Amino acid sequence: MKYLYTLLFFTLSVSAIAQNSTISIAGKAMVAHPGNRPANKDTTIESDTSKENQEPRYFYLSVNANAFVNTKGGFAKRFSPAVEFGRTYGIFDIGLATGQVNTTNSDTTHYLEFRPTINVFSKGRFAEALCLGGGVVFGAKQGLMTEICNSINFNISENVAVAVTQGYVFFDGTNDNRSTQYMGFAFTYNFLKKHSVNKQRKRKAIVNDN
Repeated sequence: MKYLYTLLFFTLSVSAIAQNSTISIAGKAMVAHPGNRPANKDTTIESDTSKENQEPRYFYLSVNANAFVNTKGGFAKRFSPAVEFGRTYGIFDIGLATGQVNTTNSDTTHYLEFRPTINVFSKGRFAEALCLGGGVVFGAKQGLMTEICNSINFNISENVAVAVTQGYVFFDGTNDNRSTQYMGFAFTYNFLKKHSVNKQRKRKAIVNDN
């Protein structure tokens, strides 16, 4: 009987020790599991949010239809079409434009112009921009061309925008120079892929403050 009590006591002791070990291991596993650390999850959310607040970057193509307002002559002499291709870096655009200063003489009216633009004000879908351009008119006596312009833009969607523009163009030559003013319209298409991060950032920019 004495040996029976001794064996029973030993069995109970071993069971108690094993149970304590199992609880200790389980507790350590729960502490070590990364899913039980909410700090890392919060950090990830904050990181994603900060990325969404960055300014969008994308290529664009703009078609401009301008008309000089202080030039004598018919529509062909006043009409100045242009196409601009460039890249947007948030509120700053860098573009290269080509077009004609009029459509009467195709030999001396084509120009190529470097045109940086900055958005000076924006409110929801509306924005006001300022551009300073410089280029050359091929074959013209007043071949050096500089430009100051501003525009009021409306973003129809993330990809499409329209604008009313007005500006001054200065032509300089060796012996003479002249300046003229124009007004016109612009249609811009932004090359933004569907569901891209840049399109999400553009959407956030144009719906902000609406």
